[in-house]
Amino acid sequence: MQRGPMKVTVEISDKEMQEVLELTGEDKKGPAIRQLLEEALQLRRRAQVAERFISGEWGVELESFEANRDYDRNRAVEAL
Repeated sequence: MQRGPMKVTVEISDKEMQEVLELTGEDKKGPAIRQLLEEALQLRRRAQVAERFISGEWGVELESFEANRDYDRNRAVEAL
């Protein structure tokens, strides 16, 4: 079940709010908080994807890249 946008109340100091406004470049508090939230979520998602590759859960096959790399290495050795 999907819902529409929700409003939430959070407590944040004036100093932190000012920093959020400066970091996001927004003039209004709501859009600034929303932008910061979206960026934080995006960073977490990227970190999760990266962790899956690092752990070996995910991977990619680069056969042509690896073959070309080996070919280039062999040519470099033969040139010596």
